[in-house]
Amino acid sequence: MTAQKQAGTRVIPVILSGGSGTRLWPLSRSLYPKQLLPLAGAESMLVETARRVADKSLFAPPIIVCNDEHRFIVAEQLRQAGLPVDRIVLEPKGRNTAPAAAVAALLANATEPEALVMILPSDHVIADVAAFHQAVRTALGAVAGGRLVTFGITPTRPETGYGYIRRGAGLSDAKGCFALERFVEKPDLKTAEGWLAAGGYDWNSGMFLFPAKLFLDELAQHEPAMLAACRAAVAQIKPDLEFARLPPSFGDVKAAPIDTAVMERTRRAAVVPAAMGWSDVGSWHALWEIGAKDAAGNVLVGDVVALNARDSYIRTDEKRTVAAIGISNLVVVVTEDAVLVADRDQVQNVKDVVDRLKAQGRQLTETHTVVYRPWGSYATIDLGNRFQVKRITVKPGQKLSSQMHHHRAEHWVVVQGTARVTRGEESTLLHENQSIYIPLGTVHRLENPGKVPLHLIEVQSGAYLGEDDIVRFSDDYGRR
Repeated sequence: MTAQKQAGTRVIPVILSGGSGTRLWPLSRSLYPKQLLPLAGAESMLVETARRVADKSLFAPPIIVCNDEHRFIVAEQLRQAGLPVDRIVLEPKGRNTAPAAAVAALLANATEPEALVMILPSDHVIADVAAFHQAVRTALGAVAGGRLVTFGITPTRPETGYGYIRRGAGLSDAKGCFALERFVEKPDLKTAEGWLAAGGYDWNSGMFLFPAKLFLDELAQHEPAMLAACRAAVAQIKPDLEFARLPPSFGDVKAAPIDTAVMERTRRAAVVPAAMGWSDVGSWHALWEIGAKDAAGNVLVGDVVALNARDSYIRTDEKRTVAAIGISNLVVVVTEDAVLVADRDQVQNVKDVVDRLKAQGRQLTETHTVVYRPWGSYATIDLGNRFQVKRITVKPGQKLSSQMHHHRAEHWVVVQGTARVTRGEESTLLHENQSIYIPLGTVHRLENPGKVPLHLIEVQSGAYLGEDDIVRFSDDYGRR
């Protein structure tokens, strides 16, 4: 691409929203991973990432690539934030960043032959957005020269938890850009200290900017089978409501990161070093590092009373008060159904706790007590032998699927708003303090016809109360 054409082309951000929800448990869960949480600000990290690329002079509306199970939460968060989206692509199974980037590049290239694509993880914090934008503008110089650019973060300490990039010589035709000499794995402390003293090493941010066609050409050279499989998958994409659904065959594509699939093998790699207040928020320790600290070095989130506490990260939900006395260097995280207490220097072992809970079949690793659905949410209030009590919230104008249950009956009590209940052939409007009984095996549907959220209490009774005891007959969200 010529510099003249490149200057008039907006960058298409591709926001990758995968994640398994292990490193920031108990707040992050597999069905509600960290990018969907407001961990470093008032908005979720996904929304903050999308807001970061909302400058219309530099960026086009983004392509979102996300897990199928997260689709409605992703769409709703972006809708509520008022942020435009080009499309939301659903992966049946995560295959790492190279296949996701290939799919996005193929889609972008199909509509804009000279498309520029920027790959962005959805779970990073960037404190200095102006510096981020300037780094992108700097990288455009290298892109105009036919290069694939990665962004190196100027290191502020001898970090052993990040991979590094070794810079080569500066590019004569792109000010502020350098040849990429090599990627290097996470070092030990002594090596990291040596690199910091020597200079020329940057943290690997996992962000990339390149012409879509150039990336596809390089992938064709280095991973032809991967590219062929991605082309076949893109050819079979099907619209599903507001989403673009990749076929199940995409789950068989070779999984690989962009680094190893292309960037370590191409001769066209460049790096733009930048200081932008970046963190990948890979642990509770990282959140302590970037958080606003009190005079004693504590980061306190929520209703926390700390006495003689130092250098700790303490976070609680809106329902609980935490009192911490005489502690130091700890992470304390309280949610409605779990409490984490860990030495701040050992929080990398949280993943081992999650693995153990998974092996025990515990739901604590998958969902919170509040479970979000496209129509609203529900929370389990009580659970016992042959009964379960839930609090259900339905958004205005939304409805649950038409369904029946083989093993349970349900009682509904409206506590706020108006409910339209279809039970068999009858339709009933229920108002505050009114109730209805849904016998076992009865086809039924719940709807909020009003303009305010509907809140009701559901009491289930029966031999089996699992969420998989649902037979759907029709559903506005395409669920089966």
